[in-house]
Amino acid sequence: MDRVYLCLFYVFKFIIFITPNALHNAIAKGLAFIYMRVNKRRFRVVMSNLNMAFGDEISMQKKLEIAKKCYFNFAKFLGINFIKNQNTTKQKVLNRVRFKDEKFLLEAINSGRSVIVATAHFGEWELFSLAMAARFGAVSILGRRLDSKSINEILNANRTQFDIELIEKSGAAKGILRALKQKRLVGILVDQNTAKSEGIEVSFFGKRVLHTPSVSIFAQKTNALIVSAFISSVDEQMSEICFFKAVDINDFDKANAIKLATQAQADACEAMIRQKPDEYFWFHKRFKHFYERIYE
Repeated sequence: MDRVYLCLFYVFKFIIFITPNALHNAIAKGLAFIYMRVNKRRFRVVMSNLNMAFGDEISMQKKLEIAKKCYFNFAKFLGINFIKNQNTTKQKVLNRVRFKDEKFLLEAINSGRSVIVATAHFGEWELFSLAMAARFGAVSILGRRLDSKSINEILNANRTQFDIELIEKSGAAKGILRALKQKRLVGILVDQNTAKSEGIEVSFFGKRVLHTPSVSIFAQKTNALIVSAFISSVDEQMSEICFFKAVDINDFDKANAIKLATQAQADACEAMIRQKPDEYFWFHKRFKHFYERIYE
């Protein structure tokens, strides 16, 4: 099966390289349409999430439009653009990304303290780490090994350009602590549902959800600052990384610091999603723990 995945990848890569850029959006739309039709169970997850998040705030027609654009972005960002990002250069990446309110990150870096960047499956997040490393230097990111060994090797080669260190999610604590001690920027995706034993309850779109407190825990242990940041599209050629004001866990009452710092990360993620809901990765069961029946 691994060879099948690898073969499909190289066939798709060949198609992208021999076709003009003008056709790539059409290819992405075609892939999005096929995935929506073939995996109807996943489409129901997307719509359930949108209903939970927005309720009656927006119409069902609008939710369908968001869902379709979400599929398109998934195909474009993690398919076509992922291939284009292979063996790229720092300058090419920086030509495609601009930075909004980067003063919040620079202030955190210049404080002399370690910095953890909390982000989400939002926009072209594979480009996010490349841009951060190209702009600010050494970056360590937390990631999970794919089931396909060959595709995992390709993914890692793409992710580890520009002094980017990939820390395996399994047993990651030692690697994260080492990276923070070395003053590398540490990026962690914090938006997915967690197991009950690994998450704490926060509010997200006014609903109860479990959220990983890992960023908050590492910040407390290492006296690191937390900066939430997300990448989103500006137009066909440009993306923007937006930074939120740094959260200092020492500003909170110690007894509630982990929960409050984690809630701040959830609030930043929600604020970004409300701006561009079609660029969020709605495919995972974000509300599963407290509202499991919506996915039945």
